[in-house]
Amino acid sequence: MTDEIRKNLFDIRESIYSIETYLGEKRDFNIYIKNKMLRRAIEREFEIIGEAMNRIDKLDSSVEISSKFQIIGMRNRVIHSYDKVDDEIVWGTIIRHLPVLKTEVETLLK
Repeated sequence: MTDEIRKNLFDIRESIYSIETYLGEKRDFNIYIKNKMLRRAIEREFEIIGEAMNRIDKLDSSVEISSKFQIIGMRNRVIHSYDKVDDEIVWGTIIRHLPVLKTEVETLLK
């Protein structure tokens, strides 16, 4: 694995940790939906995750991340269709897919 790929994996891991920190222990969709600053901060972290994933894929498409194309697609939606971001989809991604991504990234970094 190249240093550049490792750097992007570190960026993904850092953004995941940031999202976890922003949400705290109490993961509550109602709090998320009512807090515009929280939503925007998390969307920004997803932009970073998606861009880092895109860079990794361009450097080495054989890097195994189960949902890399969905991650890149989410980044594109957040950036290019910001007015159509679905908060429920973002929340579902946080709850269902972020833990899997975190595990995969941590495994690759070992």
